[in-house]
Amino acid sequence: MPQLVSSPPVPSSSEAGLQVAGQVREIRRLRHLSQRQLAGRMQVPRTYISKIENGKAIPTLGSLERLALALDVDVCQLVRDSRSRREEEIAAIFADPFVAEVAELLPRLVQFHRTLFLGAVKDTATGRRRSA
Repeated sequence: MPQLVSSPPVPSSSEAGLQVAGQVREIRRLRHLSQRQLAGRMQVPRTYISKIENGKAIPTLGSLERLALALDVDVCQLVRDSRSRREEEIAAIFADPFVAEVAELLPRLVQFHRTLFLGAVKDTATGRRRSA
């Protein structure tokens, strides 16, 4: 039987602007660019970059394309929300063959065995030894 999935609420333009603002700031910093350098690449005033990053200006589609080009990213990276970032992080985690194999076996474990397994993993990861 198919499960019903509710669609996420559509963000308002101000919420969308804040998501873009955070993405632009984060990517610019990861690229070790100042606002002035990014503005130079886009051939816009530095204050325009500041307004975008502070959510006071929402870039047009054309400006988003120029921002993406200047930051050397795809436009989608500038407008992705926390849900899509989380989905990408989950996909990256499950791409690990060990994690994928463990995840496949977990539904077969009762809660008691899950607790033992988690405890053993924690102990191994922290270097502690369990006494018998």
